[in-house]
Amino acid sequence: MTGRKKPGAELVLLPMGGMGEIGMNAYAYGLGTPARRKWILVDCGVKFGDERDPGIDVILPDVSYLEAQAKNLLGIFLTHGHEDHIGGIAWLWPLLRCPVYCTPFAAELVKRKLAEAGLLGEVPLRVVPLGGTVEAAGFSVEYVAVTHSIPEPAALAIRTSAGTIVHSGDWKLDPTPTIAPLMDIDRFREIGNEGVDVLVCDSTNVLREGHSPSEAEISDNLANIIGEAKGRVAITTFASHVGRITSIAQAARANGREVVVAGRAMHNIIAAAREVGLLKEGNSFRDQTEYGYLPRDKVVLLCTGSQGEPRAAMARIAADNHPDITLDKGDLVIFSSKTIPGNEKSVGELLNKLAEQQVEVITSDDALVHTSGHPRQDELRQFYGWVKPKLLVPMHGEARHLMKQTEFAAECGIPETASAMAGEVLRLAPGDAKIVDDVPGGRLHVDGRIIVPSIEGPARKRRKLAHVGVVAVSLVIDGSGRMVDDPQAVLDGMPEETGAGYEFFELVLDIVEEVFESIPRKRRQIDEAVEEKLRQSIRRRVETEWGKRPIVHVLIHRV
Repeated sequence: MTGRKKPGAELVLLPMGGMGEIGMNAYAYGLGTPARRKWILVDCGVKFGDERDPGIDVILPDVSYLEAQAKNLLGIFLTHGHEDHIGGIAWLWPLLRCPVYCTPFAAELVKRKLAEAGLLGEVPLRVVPLGGTVEAAGFSVEYVAVTHSIPEPAALAIRTSAGTIVHSGDWKLDPTPTIAPLMDIDRFREIGNEGVDVLVCDSTNVLREGHSPSEAEISDNLANIIGEAKGRVAITTFASHVGRITSIAQAARANGREVVVAGRAMHNIIAAAREVGLLKEGNSFRDQTEYGYLPRDKVVLLCTGSQGEPRAAMARIAADNHPDITLDKGDLVIFSSKTIPGNEKSVGELLNKLAEQQVEVITSDDALVHTSGHPRQDELRQFYGWVKPKLLVPMHGEARHLMKQTEFAAECGIPETASAMAGEVLRLAPGDAKIVDDVPGGRLHVDGRIIVPSIEGPARKRRKLAHVGVVAVSLVIDGSGRMVDDPQAVLDGMPEETGAGYEFFELVLDIVEEVFESIPRKRRQIDEAVEEKLRQSIRRRVETEWGKRPIVHVLIHRV
């Protein structure tokens, strides 16, 4: 029976993304012997590419191991609607083809993604209320309410014949959230008293001592700042933070201002929240086309772009090329957000552009205008006390966060800790936690509309191209081994001249003619031999003149 330990049943955890880096959450739980294991997947998120992956907008978890045994995958269980937990569904569901379970607000966000991908009528999407339970062939999954920076987040109490897991999802302790419900502390205590074998727990904010501020404090501070402002106020925040959107709307109206919304993602989130009754009709918002008709002291602009995204509303406003919105000297911009690691440069550029327009800026470094949705140490300590796990496995954080939570949990008296990286199969029960297998895991890249490998995919060569440029050479050879015409060359991403003032283009052509003549006539009949000799010679000679070895392509044509 589910929840009662059964001899011989083995319970394992397979992180498929999100371990050792922020984002891309996907955690598979398996039950049974290795040959007959049933699986559930908790979350299916993405992270977004940066300058380290040129041309890559979206990074997915590698689910190839589960794809190979899709018949044993019972379902995907989503803890909440953030991109790093749901963003991979439209990309990866066609590989997995199983039911998807989530709370109503997350379902609205998933539906929009599926509609864009043409999958809305195909994916079996099952809506589970907070407090609801799903039974799935040996797994009983209960959705337990937590508080976080998005509506309807849940932890999952996963009961099996081999033991009980609490998968925390993303959470914090907030006694006064803007949007109900409160964290279901009583239920966590009950589950802890029933007996929890494993707690798989959010690590994102474990480096910080104390307790995270409440959303109510942010709402009060925003109201005070808006009340003191003389001109326009623009606020950028995470689009998914419906609680913060509500706080901003309340603060604006308390000061006699209208809220204007700019940014597609912000409009989508507001529509989804209204659909499930989380934003009341009284919270009316104006479209960006009405912005210019409102007095400067009667408007609060709510917009996307808190992470410096180049196509978001705030980036276009800062560059002064937004079709409907401008800011003037003395206006105020509030970044009601934190800068996600990796986005520091883009956010810094955004702040400088606003400063050039003499717009005042307030960030979370200047005032309490943002609070994290993740637990600090005092919150973790309380949660441990309710759940009372025998084993703690840290998740959702960089390597230093995972390491710190294992140390902190041990200090708090949790008997055992263990960790696993993407692709490592961690046995949770029975017996001590142990890595028992390595399987394919890590990252996939979305390159345009195509999913490609991350390590051996095109981004690897693009990184090299960005540093050393490319030389392409074309020559035509006849049956006797002679060049029929002058060789042709294209150089890109290189200086025009050597240090001595000689054109690199001419240098490459000289090398081709010189080296080709040095190749014996008989050997010129072998394309691979000619290509390799020319490639190596061009690279070495260019490196002598430039100090870098370009990527070289040689094309042979036979007549």
